[in-house]
Amino acid sequence: MSFDGILIGAVTFFIIGALHPIVIKAEYHLGKQIRPVFLFLGLICIFASILISDILFSASFAVLGFSLLWSIRELFEQEQRVMRGWFPANPNKNSYTTRK
Repeated sequence: MSFDGILIGAVTFFIIGALHPIVIKAEYHLGKQIRPVFLFLGLICIFASILISDILFSASFAVLGFSLLWSIRELFEQEQRVMRGWFPANPNKNSYTTRK
C-alpha cells in the first residue's frame, strides 16, 4: 500500500486552508502590492519541486507554488469582497474610498 496520495491530499488541504487567511490579512494590511512576493515565492516553490526527487516533497512544493500563484488572483477577489462589505476594510488604506 502507498499512502503518498493521501498525504499529498492532506498537504494540499492544509496549504489551501493556510493560504486563505494569509491572503485576507495580506490584502487588509498591504493591498495588492504584495502580489510580487506571492509570484516570487510561487515560482521558487515550483522550481524547487522540479529539483526534489522525493515524490511527496516534490508534489507538496508544486502544490504550494501553484497555490501561491492562485493567491495573486485571490488578492483581487478579496479586494472585491471588501468593497462589497463582506470583509472589513482597513481604515488606514484609502483605496476603498476612492474606487467604486
